[in-house]
Amino acid sequence: MAVKQINAPQAREALEADAEVLYLDVRTPVEFERGHVPGAINVPVAFPDAATRRMEANPDFARVLAAHVPKGRTVIVGCQMGGRSQMAAQIMDEIGYEDVSNMQGGFGGARDPSGRIVAPGWIQMEYPVETGATDANAYASLEKRS
Repeated sequence: MAVKQINAPQAREALEADAEVLYLDVRTPVEFERGHVPGAINVPVAFPDAATRRMEANPDFARVLAAHVPKGRTVIVGCQMGGRSQMAAQIMDEIGYEDVSNMQGGFGGARDPSGRIVAPGWIQMEYPVETGATDANAYASLEKRS
C-alpha cells in the first residue's frame, strides 16, 4: 500500500476532526522539544552521527513504535521538512501499518536549494505549537517503556 501524501492544512484538519488520529514526529528529541504539533509523540527515525555528520537510522524505531502505536491507528508522520517522515512512513507501511500519511513540508517547511519554501510546514501556516516534552510523548520515556 502506498504512503499517502498530505500537506499541513490537511494534517491539521484530520487531527482536529478525529482525536484518535496520531501525529508522529520523527525528528530528534532536541528538535521535538523546541516545538512540535500539539499532541504529537516523538519516535526519531534517525539520529545525527557526530563522527560522520550524517543521519544514521534509529535501530529501535520499529520496536518503540510498535510498543506504543497500534498498526490499525491512523498516523500522520512529520519531521522538519518531509524527508525523514517519508522514510519513516515507508518503514511503517512495510511493517504493516495500515493508515499512514506523510506530511509534506513537515514542521518547518520544505525549501528548494535557494532557500525558497516549496511546501509550507506547520510553522508557516502559523498553527499552534507545543514545546518541551513529557513522559507521555518524549522519546526517552517511550523507549524506556517499550
